[in-house]
Amino acid sequence: MASETVPMTPLLDNWRKSSYSNGDSGSCLEVQDHHPTAVPVRDSKVPGGPALLIPADGWTSFVDAVKRGALSA
Repeated sequence: MASETVPMTPLLDNWRKSSYSNGDSGSCLEVQDHHPTAVPVRDSKVPGGPALLIPADGWTSFVDAVKRGALSA
């Protein structure tokens, strides 16, 4: 699974906080759902920082693994 980063993430709009982020302003992950080829992911505490672009199939596999509890801390 190849990924890349995108600088200047404020230029992308429609970010939403991941449902798996905690509400204590600690681990906050934001995703953008409408990118044409990948899923941009960024740290919500650094909205002007870069975003990681994850290919859609890799993101789906990751989310499925989280839902199954297949990843450990």
